[in-house]
Amino acid sequence: MVRSSLDAPTLSAEHLQWHQEAVQRCRRAIIQMTSLAASGHPGGSLSSLDLYLVLWSCAKVEAENPWMDGRDRIVVSHGHTSPGVYSVLAELGFIDNDEAVSSFRSTQNLFEGHIEREIPGVEWTTGNLGQGLSAACGMVLGDRIHGRRCNAFVPMGDGEQQKGQIAEARRFAVKFGLHEITAIVDRNQLQIGGETAEIMPQEIAAGWEADGWRVVEVDGHDPQQIFSALQQARKDEQRPWCIIAHTVMGKGISFMENKSDFHGRALNTEELAAAVTELGEDAALWDLQPLQQRRARRPDSTVPTLPDRLPSLHPGEPITYAVDQKTDCRSAFGQAIFDVACASADGQGSPPIAAFDCDLEGSVKLGAFHKQYPDRFFQAGIQEHHTATCAGALSTCGVTTVFADFGVFGVCETYNQHRLSDINHAHLKIACTHLGLDVGEDGKTHQCIDYVGVLRNIFGISIYIPADPNQTDRIVRHALTSAGMAFIGMGRSKLKTITDDAGAPYFGGDYQFTPGHLDIIRSGTAGMVVAMGTPTAQALEAVDALRTEGLDIGLAHAATPTDLDEASIQQLASQPFVVTVEDHSVRTGLGNCVAEQLFGAGTAIPQLRIGVDNYSPSGPSSEVYRLAGLDADSIRERVQAFALERQ
Repeated sequence: MVRSSLDAPTLSAEHLQWHQEAVQRCRRAIIQMTSLAASGHPGGSLSSLDLYLVLWSCAKVEAENPWMDGRDRIVVSHGHTSPGVYSVLAELGFIDNDEAVSSFRSTQNLFEGHIEREIPGVEWTTGNLGQGLSAACGMVLGDRIHGRRCNAFVPMGDGEQQKGQIAEARRFAVKFGLHEITAIVDRNQLQIGGETAEIMPQEIAAGWEADGWRVVEVDGHDPQQIFSALQQARKDEQRPWCIIAHTVMGKGISFMENKSDFHGRALNTEELAAAVTELGEDAALWDLQPLQQRRARRPDSTVPTLPDRLPSLHPGEPITYAVDQKTDCRSAFGQAIFDVACASADGQGSPPIAAFDCDLEGSVKLGAFHKQYPDRFFQAGIQEHHTATCAGALSTCGVTTVFADFGVFGVCETYNQHRLSDINHAHLKIACTHLGLDVGEDGKTHQCIDYVGVLRNIFGISIYIPADPNQTDRIVRHALTSAGMAFIGMGRSKLKTITDDAGAPYFGGDYQFTPGHLDIIRSGTAGMVVAMGTPTAQALEAVDALRTEGLDIGLAHAATPTDLDEASIQQLASQPFVVTVEDHSVRTGLGNCVAEQLFGAGTAIPQLRIGVDNYSPSGPSSEVYRLAGLDADSIRERVQAFALERQ
């Protein structure tokens, strides 16, 4: 193994000799991996191989300390070239070659078909094309926030350039002066379906240049040209670079070269034999039997555990909004994030918190945070896909990160980005306002009525839906100071303060938010209404009216609809019936969650679901709620009728 540095004037003769020998060994590993697994992407791995060898052998990365602070970040965006990545990492001592080859694409799971962040030397799990550049932006911002500089190199495919998120990330990088980023496009001119020029014609260089990047073109199989371009890009303090590397699909094995068929197909038995002969190596080096036996034995992995870094934040002092202080949950969110940032600021007055906005700062109430901490606020424009990924990547860098948006954009439009952040063990806090029918006059196109149903599919996310500004305040403080991804869902309208039996703020004062706990706002024995989020005030008005009429009905609020604790489920199971109320599709929201959890506890009780059963027209929220049956009078009538049916 030979290492160099981008500070060197050129690659030495010794390095070039090692490079040529390493290429041969890596080609063998790529073909062995994909042949053993009988699947994979050998063609692109071979075309990117020279790029990978130069990058990992010259960048500021260390096999002995792969997650060191201040390292360069190599973010491979076309993650299907994992055989090429793993072969180079093994060559440079990051991983064991036999382990990578023998367990590739098996349920041993570490060396998966697309690169995984758990592997030392891999910075981001990719494969959903178009997201690597966005992730690199987040990582560079992370090091800046910590007072460090890192260089980020983003290898990507040429077919991948068809993804719109890349253009979003290009503009973001230029706006925020992320000159530390160098993109490297593997221009082999082929993708799964054939030639990129036929699948989707585009002027790749012109696109990058139009967005303000410096573009150069090199021979992607000439290590000296690759090194020189990387070196020049690293020295440019004015703008980021895009290196277009002209390569050959399947490079090094003649019958694979320039054949799109090998983009995603392993060699068959005859082709494997032909490759062995052509590469001219000792046939013993290609004996797959020991590797097959190891694959069958499934030995324990030698890969170390990925470290997880979390900042230490102070939650600050909770705010209690008075009964006569009518405000909206989004304003309480904005105040809470500002408070936590101020309480957590270091000696220089800067907290390890960042917030991203997509041209909605006034609506999502990030103004105070932006004004106080302008270097922690990132206005990304109407570029939700990039913003979600960038924020997710930043959240893995020891920076508590908030992505604030309207629900229809922050949930419905960016689900795939959030899913990938979860796979990458992110700690992103997604704060979405204007949920449900409470979006009001904006109408059907902006009615995010499926946020619980969508997000509950992400395994590592906690879903928090507060009932009023007081609970919002406490939920935000909890979410910002806790590990893992979190979603905080809020409506648009100003809300009444939820009160206890004595008329005091239920969620104010000494109230402690406890995830999974069902908050019993009114106790009753005749049945239980369980509300979620914005309609809770309407449900409270309806329940109080029914109680004055003699129906001893209770009211609870479920801020964590997908994860009620056992005690809460037993409380519901003891009731004669349950009515759920939500500004959400009745098919996948609170009602569905409650029914599922009751059934799981072995309980079947009558249930009425009040919620959204269709899109609604635009209009003031109060009118839309009345039309949809989510106003207090409609809730009272339906609960009363349901109770009478049970008698």
